[in-house]
Amino acid sequence: MDDLATTSLVEDFRRVRAQTLSLCSSLRPEDTVVQSMPDASPTKWHLAHVTWFFERFVLEPFAPDYRRFNERYDYLFNSYYYSVGRMHPRPQRGLLSRPTLDEVRAYRSHVDDAMAELLAQRDEKSIRDRVVLGLNHEQQHQELLLTDIKHVLSCNPLQPAMATDLVVPEVTALAEHSYLAGAAGLQRVGAAGLGFAFDNETPRHDALLHEHRIGSRLITNGEFREFVTSGGYSDSNLWLADGWAVMNDRGWNRPLYWSEDLQAEFTLGGLREMNDAAPVCHVSYYEADAFARWVGARLPTEFEWEVAAGAEPPRGNLMESRSWHPAAAGDASQFFGDVWEWTSSPYAPYPGFKPLDGSLGEYNGKFMCNQMTVRGGSCVTAADHIRASYRSFFYPDARWQFLGIRLAKDGMR
Repeated sequence: MDDLATTSLVEDFRRVRAQTLSLCSSLRPEDTVVQSMPDASPTKWHLAHVTWFFERFVLEPFAPDYRRFNERYDYLFNSYYYSVGRMHPRPQRGLLSRPTLDEVRAYRSHVDDAMAELLAQRDEKSIRDRVVLGLNHEQQHQELLLTDIKHVLSCNPLQPAMATDLVVPEVTALAEHSYLAGAAGLQRVGAAGLGFAFDNETPRHDALLHEHRIGSRLITNGEFREFVTSGGYSDSNLWLADGWAVMNDRGWNRPLYWSEDLQAEFTLGGLREMNDAAPVCHVSYYEADAFARWVGARLPTEFEWEVAAGAEPPRGNLMESRSWHPAAAGDASQFFGDVWEWTSSPYAPYPGFKPLDGSLGEYNGKFMCNQMTVRGGSCVTAADHIRASYRSFFYPDARWQFLGIRLAKDGMR
């Protein structure tokens, strides 16, 4: 989503805001209140927080006559912007039975009307830049909304589907896995300045890549099941020390959402028979790293991934396919969509990185510690939100996101 002319920006604003509501149209009010773990937020909170973002960072600075819908929402729906005030504790978001879902929808309408008035009256780059950032922020929360409600529904013994009309990916023959030669030497990486990018994608710079090969597709359910049944979760030689401790402490013995018999998995469409040719997902960095060691490979660095993926257009099994679940590769490389791909790169600033000015500088930079970089988007990422330079990040024990595995090896053969 680029820095567009005002007319197109208004259309983009309406489209993205409507898309967020559309994603949760099949949910009932009771669904939207539940918080199943501290890392996940209730659907209702997501709907309100992205609205607060436009209110706090666009309307209040640029629309002097704007009046808040509710003064107390500033405390409830701030996430982590300490420079603008205190916030309700994240692990307690599920205790917010009020405001009701109807009141949150009214809040969204109030802000949307004010935004429409502002954009009709003022066409300034500073405003457009804030709106584009806000829309990309909302698209991030669209993805979080879907992954969080999946975790909520998975905790219900009824194992309900979020929606009954989702596209079921075809069960296809397994594409052969091979290793493709990657580019070596100095390579340009980072946002090229051709459209919107988050500050953590900048500045563009040279990265030195050593000779390597990268997997032709993602690792599948069937391949990961072999790791499970061969005792991969009981072989300490395969695991990083922290991973071994976490795995044993939490009793992991298979990917999140897999059934005990390893034959089915919970999806946003309910419980389904396992598709062995589809990419494995909902695995932590620790599990991805252990699997790579098991097959005598490693995870790619984020720059190996970016250079390889940059040669392809960003298309794949993304949110718009409305499967909301990984699909078998066929003849695709799967660099974009299906699952976020763990890399071996810590989430760290690029040389010369400068966060955005002011409170928006809290968006990315302060998280550049103790997390790992993931690339490529997933089956619940909006198609116009992903690009080769896009960096996201999670703690290495995270599993509730659509997180999967691509392999790499050193050398050219």
